[in-house]
Amino acid sequence: MRQSIFKALSVCIITGMLLVACAPAVTNAPSATNAPATTAPSATQAPPAADKVTVTWWHITTDEGQAAVWQSLADDYMARHPNVNIEITILENEAFKTKMTTVVQSGEMPDIFQSWGGGVMNEYIAAGLMKDITADLDADDGAWRKTFSPGALGVYSLDGKNYGVPWDMGMVGFWYNKDLFTQAGIETPPATWDELLEVVTKLKAAGITPIALGEGDKWPGHFWFGYLSTRLCGQAGFQAAALRSGGSFTDQCFVEAGNKILELNALEPFQDGYLGATYGDQSTVMGNGQAAMELMGQWAPGAQAGNSADGNGLGDKLGFFPFPAVDGGAGAGTDAFGGGNGFGIGKDAEPEAVDFVKWLTSADAQIACAKAGFCIPVVKGGEAGMSDPLLITLQQTLSQAQYFQLYYDQALPPAVGSVVNDSVQGIFAGTLTPEQAAQAIEDSAAQEIK
Repeated sequence: MRQSIFKALSVCIITGMLLVACAPAVTNAPSATNAPATTAPSATQAPPAADKVTVTWWHITTDEGQAAVWQSLADDYMARHPNVNIEITILENEAFKTKMTTVVQSGEMPDIFQSWGGGVMNEYIAAGLMKDITADLDADDGAWRKTFSPGALGVYSLDGKNYGVPWDMGMVGFWYNKDLFTQAGIETPPATWDELLEVVTKLKAAGITPIALGEGDKWPGHFWFGYLSTRLCGQAGFQAAALRSGGSFTDQCFVEAGNKILELNALEPFQDGYLGATYGDQSTVMGNGQAAMELMGQWAPGAQAGNSADGNGLGDKLGFFPFPAVDGGAGAGTDAFGGGNGFGIGKDAEPEAVDFVKWLTSADAQIACAKAGFCIPVVKGGEAGMSDPLLITLQQTLSQAQYFQLYYDQALPPAVGSVVNDSVQGIFAGTLTPEQAAQAIEDSAAQEIK
């Protein structure tokens, strides 16, 4: 899983992104209550200022400088709202997951807590442990909702209702060596799948390894399948299969995603030994200039630098381009695939908790976390805090996405996500056909998603 790799690389990744937060919080299924999810028939209204309220907030930002940003925002809010006390609990990633398992079983949720959306969040919702804040987002003609990138906001929704909001969202894309592209006579990055295959062919002809991949860790290869499925199946196709609403992971678009991987594999684009290589190996190959590109998340530049021989990576030689469009697919070429961090709202959260989350997702708050280097803003105006040109490009690309597909091994229940990773590795290794891989994923989904 990504979290173990990210912990090992945390010292090296100088961008300060909370990479451990990319991994799903694996918890036991909630069993404390079978009550329906809390709904909000109207926007929450704050009670009179004289009423004292304590808002509990659990987050995983353990870096002292970054945690100080959150504390400063809480202090500012409490100064403006003397009746509100923000009680902050800071937990390391794994400790947070362990503690959440305990509170989920008890049914006593914190008012605000770290969330990655997806399958675990959906389990909480089904158990009635999260608050529906849809009306708050839609109040005043959708004033709060309109501040967010719509694709990122959708990660924290289920059946059209929001139970949280994002505060940081990154996407997977191609990081490429501009010098190696020039050596191969490639003037512009590919915009379509067919153009990507042409680029691979040109790089091979120039004696350059086209793509670095650490498929021994499985999840890097799942990025290829997830993005191709997003392009081919679109939002409707994935949701129909994942929500068991008339779709299946054996639908032709998912099989075709596997066929596209075979199409790429036939060109032998990866470095020698890629099936046994780790993600650390992948980033080393890229950082040392031994491959022309990799498909990876927003943490890639820091990982490349940290794993390169000189500790600097590619520097100005590094470029970024989004995953290409796929002709005939149901998904838009602007749809994004990735993950990030958000605020989940507990079922008993007071109106002040929701109001405080509005404060934490204001443009000024987003600028503050971006300047401190631990978020890619999802709120309009927050990009003013960014300074890295490549991450600015990534953020601008992400902001255009009307649909954001969360990593499959997070969007789906953990058991299904594991089967996705295993099955996709089977396609890369040639031990499973695309049809067999799709059937394995479907069998797991049918068993785990009720």
